[in-house]
Amino acid sequence: STTRAAHFFKLDGDIQVLSDDKEWLQFEKVGDPVLHIELRKWADLMIIAPLDANTLAKMANGICDNLLTSVVRAWDWETVPILLAPAMNTFMWNHPLTEPQLQTVTSFSTTKKCKIIAPISKKLACGDTGM
Repeated sequence: STTRAAHFFKLDGDIQVLSDDKEWLQFEKVGDPVLHIELRKWADLMIIAPLDANTLAKMANGICDNLLTSVVRAWDWETVPILLAPAMNTFMWNHPLTEPQLQTVTSFSTTKKCKIIAPISKKLACGDTGM
């Protein structure tokens, strides 16, 4: 989880949510595991839900300044599936940058391993109804 998204998680039991602050805890010297690389090697699938406008823009431009975007940058786009579930205010969804950014991100996989899960209309955080 990104640090900003952590408040959405309410997990019981022994489930661990990895966040940005865990990125460099294990790394002390060359050869030590680097979390975003280990996660990339371990995962059979990545689901980014919700994919907000900020993370979409970072992905489209190759910015990797947190744990999530670092895993995305290291991802094997040709062989390992990645599902993206955009969720943002309707005004952000309808912005002229959103569609080209989605096209850019899906173009990273020439084997069509990247899929977009279309947003639904519902009550938004701001109180509006929309995407």
